[in-house]
Amino acid sequence: MQQIINFIVRYKTTLLYLFFMILAISFTVQSRSYHRSRVFNSANYITGSIYEKSSNISNYFNLSSENQKLLEENKRLRKALANHPGIDTILQDTSELKYTITTAQIIKNSYAYPNNYITLNKGSKQGLKQDMGVISPEGVLGIVEHTTANFASVQSILNSKSTINAKIKNTSYFGSLTWDGKNYNVVQLEDIPRLVNLNIGDTIVTGAMSSIFPEDIPIGTIQKFDLNESKSFYSIDVALFNDMTNLRNVYVILNTDGPEIRELESKIKNEQ
Repeated sequence: MQQIINFIVRYKTTLLYLFFMILAISFTVQSRSYHRSRVFNSANYITGSIYEKSSNISNYFNLSSENQKLLEENKRLRKALANHPGIDTILQDTSELKYTITTAQIIKNSYAYPNNYITLNKGSKQGLKQDMGVISPEGVLGIVEHTTANFASVQSILNSKSTINAKIKNTSYFGSLTWDGKNYNVVQLEDIPRLVNLNIGDTIVTGAMSSIFPEDIPIGTIQKFDLNESKSFYSIDVALFNDMTNLRNVYVILNTDGPEIRELESKIKNEQ
């Protein structure tokens, strides 16, 4: 204890200087929006870089399983090309494509909180922007919420604020996909009318009403369902195809019509 006191007494001038310098910087940052934004972006860059380095180390030890997943996905794509031989010619003209796709890797992922987020190793420099959809080979993961130059944060499907348009596969019955925060493997589908014939194991996919995701992207299967309090609609538990605790490679999807659709929808809301 005496050594600590002696240290403080010996370096009291330096410590006092550092204290007032930190205090001054704190006041400057809090009082100017420009300084706040610069500090925020710098902090995002530093934490993003740390997460990326950590992710690179983890990637090295998971190469085998990731390669196996890529092989399985390539097999599915090859099968699709074999059954639709003209599709490779169509895809060469990207100007006519409604959706564009960017690959990315997850460098941070949370799933144990009410509002979970995923961090990607790409940002605005690589073309990522707000409201782009994020999927894995197994299904939907979330929607891009914020970007910096080299990183992006994604609102996970495991987020109490997440709402995604979803439907029963091979039907036109759609509802809203949400999460009740209880189980990281299960989400909820609301607003499916009681007249629909449901079965345990039915597949849930993205609906056609989304301006973010293409239609028919896999989400999961029906685990349990029951009528809600009004007895007019089902409350459905959906077991996710994705293992939300073990994610790495993702695809980020841009609907080229999305901005125009959202602009039109905002005008309608303003008139109501």
